[in-house]
Amino acid sequence: MPQPEPAPWPPDPSELRNPALYINRELSWLAFNERVLAQAQDESHPVLERVKFLAIVGTNLDEFYMVRVSTMIKQLEDGTERVSPDGLNTSQQLVAMRERAARILAEQANCWHALRGQLVAAGIRFLDRDDWTPAVRQHLRAAFVADILPVLTPLAFDPGHPFPFISNLSKNFAVVVRHEGRTKFARVKLPDILPRFVPVPDHVAGSEGTTFAFLEDVVRDNIQALFPQTQVKGAYLFRVVRDTDLEIEQDEADDLLESIDRSLRELRRGALALLQVASDMPARILDILKDNFEIGEETVLRSAERVGFGDWMQLLQQHRPELKDPVFTPKGIWTEHDDPEVIFDQIKYHDQLVHHPFQSFDAVEAFLRAAIRDRQVIAIKMTLYRIGANSPLIDLLIDASEAGKQVAVLVELKARFDERNNIIWARRLESHGVHVVYGFAELKTHAKLCLVVRKEAGGIQRYVHTATGNYNPGTARVYTDLGLFTADADIVSDVSEVFNYLTGYSNQKEFRRLLVAPVQLRQRLAELVEREAEHARAGRPARLIVKVNAVTDDQMIRVLYRASQAGLEIDLIVRGICSLRPGIPGVSETIRVRSIVGRFLEHSRLYWFENGGEPELYLGSADLMERNLDRRVEVLTPVRDRGLVAHLREVALEAYLRDTVRARVLGPDGTYSRPVGDAEPFDAQRALLQHYTEPRVD
Repeated sequence: MPQPEPAPWPPDPSELRNPALYINRELSWLAFNERVLAQAQDESHPVLERVKFLAIVGTNLDEFYMVRVSTMIKQLEDGTERVSPDGLNTSQQLVAMRERAARILAEQANCWHALRGQLVAAGIRFLDRDDWTPAVRQHLRAAFVADILPVLTPLAFDPGHPFPFISNLSKNFAVVVRHEGRTKFARVKLPDILPRFVPVPDHVAGSEGTTFAFLEDVVRDNIQALFPQTQVKGAYLFRVVRDTDLEIEQDEADDLLESIDRSLRELRRGALALLQVASDMPARILDILKDNFEIGEETVLRSAERVGFGDWMQLLQQHRPELKDPVFTPKGIWTEHDDPEVIFDQIKYHDQLVHHPFQSFDAVEAFLRAAIRDRQVIAIKMTLYRIGANSPLIDLLIDASEAGKQVAVLVELKARFDERNNIIWARRLESHGVHVVYGFAELKTHAKLCLVVRKEAGGIQRYVHTATGNYNPGTARVYTDLGLFTADADIVSDVSEVFNYLTGYSNQKEFRRLLVAPVQLRQRLAELVEREAEHARAGRPARLIVKVNAVTDDQMIRVLYRASQAGLEIDLIVRGICSLRPGIPGVSETIRVRSIVGRFLEHSRLYWFENGGEPELYLGSADLMERNLDRRVEVLTPVRDRGLVAHLREVALEAYLRDTVRARVLGPDGTYSRPVGDAEPFDAQRALLQHYTEPRVD
């Protein structure tokens, strides 16, 4: 396929739409996954933590195929090819995406070989079929008959048996059998309920420690049991990844819950984005699969190694604390036993900040429990995006409703991969009398807000929790996020109006303090950056520090380029995708970009402006992406307490800017490298963990 002509370098500073000024979004995402893979290869991590990173790379790649690759395929098929800001059309992007993803998969397999050796040294062994002794084979045969065979279902496919449905992310065997004098074919699925790693006792394995066989090997070795009185000629492993990008027809979305429920059922049969097959699969079998899936060779990826590395997360269930990161106990600012009066008084007279996972998510639960127990609280309003599988917040909201409080909850049904879970929670809340709304068909509500309304002696008083992360206690233990409790009059009034916007027919266009998408967030952010650039032009104190998950919006990138051309010093701490090219003479030479990938997933979003010596800082849910600015309900909240602003600048942001261990710096050519210099090794996440959890002597 012809590649685009390379653009002149360095680019003309006056042409800020020049494709040479942009990094491809899809390839930048894959570069992020390579940085995650680098953590799996980093021997400074305990070995089971490295296995965790290996598994994350696998699940990340699955999501990449399910969403990004499938989106490109649909654009090609429906004739809506687009040219990205970096100048690649859809076809060119798809080729580049597949090639680079395939390289990552190959490198992932190589990483597993290295990790496997280190696990063996730690007493965790994995037996391939060639390693099985007669005793091991006999034991695994017995385990197969007792625990595996009953849940396997062979499905023939021939003129009398249609090709079976192959579910997303499933691992399957294409089986060739000789039956009644003819060669026939069947499919055997490896159900998700079966563990990927089958334990082998010490006395059978002939060694002490922990020994596993692979599920697919056990099934393959015993697959003849599924086809009595026939001859199994071969069994070849394959795996499919389907399109899971939910689409809602706007004219069919009168009942959003039912529309999404119906769309989820249809998604089960989404088109294939990837067919991963064993390298020894015969051409005839592969052709049968391709014909039935209606795909071309470009969708096929042959693998000589294991597939579905996301399953390796199961190995973290091993009770081997010496092979994992040290456990820590996050500090709490309140507990469920604290007097509600004390909690509300503390918020009323002084904003409270929580920094997860270093500080406990229990503070959010304590806030809700206080609202339930306090007779003066008359209403609770909340947004829920990714709630988690066993969230205590649902029960708390139900308790509040049954205690006579007015409870209104926006459950975002379109949270990708959590749609089914959120439907279940929404129906449960409704069944207990909670007022549930589902937001907008055309927008996702991504803002993290909780509003408590309290009737006090002086009148109605409102209290707000707003955050960068989801109301999910599970992710709060492994994601870095920030939450702010405040009773600031302007902020609580704005939050009340955001809820009116979500639940009613408000056309609110202006807010006192909040930056709200899709209403005015894009415009206000651009104005704040331009204000900072004007400070720089005038020689006043000026600097911009932004910490987000992604920077892809080309309009906002041009705003940043123009600010850099004005001399503004800009630091971007971008965990994942960054389409901006820093360090280009005359365009972005004052912009520095770094990414931090470590023990915790960096998820907090902060926007800090020096503002001529009067710093302003916002925290919230929005990244610098077109979807966050234009197609989601997002909120950025100002932190108005000067002490908290100083803490976030001098402790949190400064730690990330100093990091020399987990940080990688983006160069103008789009590659990431370690920071250079003679600074002592500094790990931001470790420093923050010590700051919040270790006793301090002032």
